Amino acid sequence: MVTSTDRVASEIGVEIIRRGGNAVDAAVATQFALAVVNPEAGNIGGGGFMLVRMADGRTAALDFRETAPHAATRDMYVGSDGSATDRSLIGHLAAGVPGSVAGMWAAHRRFGSLAWSDLLQPAVNLADGIVVHERLATSLRDHEQQLRKYPATARAFLPNGRAPAVGERLVQHDLAETLRRIASEGARGFYSGRTAALIEDEMRRGGGIITRDDLARYQPVWRDPVTFQYRGRLIVSMPPPSSGGATLAEILNIMEGFDLRSLGYFSPAHIHVWAEAVKRAYADRNTYLADPDFLVQPTASMISDAYAARRRAEFDMDRATPAAAVEPGLGALPARRSSPLHHEGENTTHYSIVDAMGNAVAVTTTINSLYGNLVTVEGAGFLLNNEMDDFATVPGSPNQFGLVQGEPNAIQPGKRMLSSMTPTILLSPDGRLELVTGSPGGATIVTTIAQIISNVVDFDMDIASATAAPRLHHQHLPDVLVFEHAGLADETQRALRMRGHTLQERSGYQGDTQSIQILPDGTLVGSADPRRGGAAVGAREARAVVQ
Repeated sequence: MVTSTDRVASEIGVEIIRRGGNAVDAAVATQFALAVVNPEAGNIGGGGFMLVRMADGRTAALDFRETAPHAATRDMYVGSDGSATDRSLIGHLAAGVPGSVAGMWAAHRRFGSLAWSDLLQPAVNLADGIVVHERLATSLRDHEQQLRKYPATARAFLPNGRAPAVGERLVQHDLAETLRRIASEGARGFYSGRTAALIEDEMRRGGGIITRDDLARYQPVWRDPVTFQYRGRLIVSMPPPSSGGATLAEILNIMEGFDLRSLGYFSPAHIHVWAEAVKRAYADRNTYLADPDFLVQPTASMISDAYAARRRAEFDMDRATPAAAVEPGLGALPARRSSPLHHEGENTTHYSIVDAMGNAVAVTTTINSLYGNLVTVEGAGFLLNNEMDDFATVPGSPNQFGLVQGEPNAIQPGKRMLSSMTPTILLSPDGRLELVTGSPGGATIVTTIAQIISNVVDFDMDIASATAAPRLHHQHLPDVLVFEHAGLADETQRALRMRGHTLQERSGYQGDTQSIQILPDGTLVGSADPRRGGAAVGAREARAVVQ
């Protein structure tokens, strides 16, 4: 089964499994297909994280996060008044060195079984011409004005000067040629030769700083996953520079000390406990986590039961702790200032895969903002990311998602920026594969996945119900508990305000989870989040053999 935000991409992944490929083969094919059919977030010009759990019990975490170019400087986005400019968001200077192609190549070399070129061919075919479906047409239409900012982007995505309508044909010739080079040469087809030259030429034209040397130096990194227990389940998630695993562990470890079911699902007491746990976990996340290749990470302390117990002891069950009084628990707090909460879009994408042998893959990938930095590489046909904004461009000030991060995440050449992406795999108490999940959503990713897991484990929800349930978010600063539209009853809101919580109703949705639940008999149950659509597609012959 493959579940992603786009049915075409899911069907391509499943077809690879039908041809005898494993979950990693399917992930590679799905990734490149999403780069064609979901250009707002699917990509070859961005990066992400892959979590692998093989049927024999081996686990691996692949970091293909972007890196800061060699010419990057700590204050490159600071204006004359000392505040952050928009150069980390729009235009050539906002791009980090892309990691997606190198990540897929590394995953395939370690775990893949089918020929690399066979995994790229479906994406090549799509780029040669696709019939535009509703999701793509709507996205291009809604962002038409932004896509006009750079001529190469307008030519790629607005043929005839406008967004294509449903049923029209979209041909991405330059992207198809780039994909052919990658199919034939592997990672070298992106990080050297013609594609690398086109990227460097684009940087030179637009004032960017990525060079062919930056591209040649890029390497994905295999890391040890973050693992922890939650109510008898083993949870496997991403380590830094993803903040996902450590922050998720701290949230759930704190919550494990409460009988949530006795509090009542979405009762004021349940939500109060959840918000207090999240507030503390994000205070630690925003202060300590960064690229582990540049500084020592306190991950082991953050995910420990002893630390969770200490944080839990700070709770007042009758009163919300003001965010200003919630300090990081492992050391000094740098000076920080708050801002209004930014309601981010679905700027990332996630897909989950389980194959017939029981191998599982969870991948979250992104170009950060929708359509990244809006720059399409002339002659290469793909969008670049604006991941440099995920650094603390001005430590102590908020980024586009309102996250206030500290000095550890300041810009340095070659450094990976901190991320919220949280691909996660859950094993049952008897060691059986039970859940593969993840989501886009910027700063809300970790809280979304924490709620999916709690809904399944604490409240015995099936994955469809756990996915459809209303969602909450808090990120320490600003001190606001956000809930989805109509997600909280009026009396619950009143009770939470009486406890001292500041509430804010989200105008849109939170997250776009793509999950696969594996039942005890091996049946796969997929759930593509109804908030955004997408599709879970299963190969019938694999239905009941996963153990």
